[in-house]
Amino acid sequence: MSDSPPIVLTIAGSEASGGAGAQTDLKTFHQLGVFGCTALTCIVSFDPANDWGHRFVPVDPQVIHDQIEAAVAVHGRVDAVKIGMLGTVPTIETVARALGEYDFPHVVVDPVLICKGQEPGAALDIDNALRELVLPHATVATPNLFESEVLSGLGPIEDVEGLTAAARAIHDQGVPVVVAKAGTLLGTDTALDVYDDGTAQVLEVPAVGRERVSGAGCTLAAAITAELAKGADPRAAAVTAKDVVVSSIEHRMHGAAPFDCVYQGRYRG
Repeated sequence: MSDSPPIVLTIAGSEASGGAGAQTDLKTFHQLGVFGCTALTCIVSFDPANDWGHRFVPVDPQVIHDQIEAAVAVHGRVDAVKIGMLGTVPTIETVARALGEYDFPHVVVDPVLICKGQEPGAALDIDNALRELVLPHATVATPNLFESEVLSGLGPIEDVEGLTAAARAIHDQGVPVVVAKAGTLLGTDTALDVYDDGTAQVLEVPAVGRERVSGAGCTLAAAITAELAKGADPRAAAVTAKDVVVSSIEHRMHGAAPFDCVYQGRYRG
């Protein structure tokens, strides 16, 4: 049907609270008028008895491949893909093979390197596998401050200049567009990201408080993915995505945890 919405696939972890991961991706997709489908890579749940760390259970790689295959087969096409939490080297290898097999038009990589609760020794292997196998397929990468430090190889980022250098270093590794996220962490009194498509631009919006809100990074990457699927250019997609995140934080969910979760349902862009 000519009025069918774009089809968007998230390859990401399940996060039981609904405030991050594939659940947040689907909510963002729906709010932006695209049809979302999922391939779950792992099951993540907060552990309230252990400082709210993550309990991490990977999905079997064959099951991940089967989900991607099914999403493509059912819809006949996928217009854009968002890559979120992968978490193990076998998962990264499986997803990379699928990206090569299906050659999706747009791939947004939110390079989650490791989550609280995983073995720290796995971090380097995951970093290397993600860099070598998944980033070459990316249309857009959206690393946070820590991920920008690691993927750029430049070490600690303390100011906008450092974030700009990191975004350029990741771009120079072959990623066409990098949206390096700092949020409020650089002390600018704004929510600040650096957009680099060969030319660096600082994207800023007013900060909504200083506390971290669970799911903000997922929302940004998912919104970029949705906008690309609808035909927006990457910079316009990034600008819209920042507006979605602002709304999601302004209308965030409060609960019993010592952190809040984003809520996308009030966005009316």
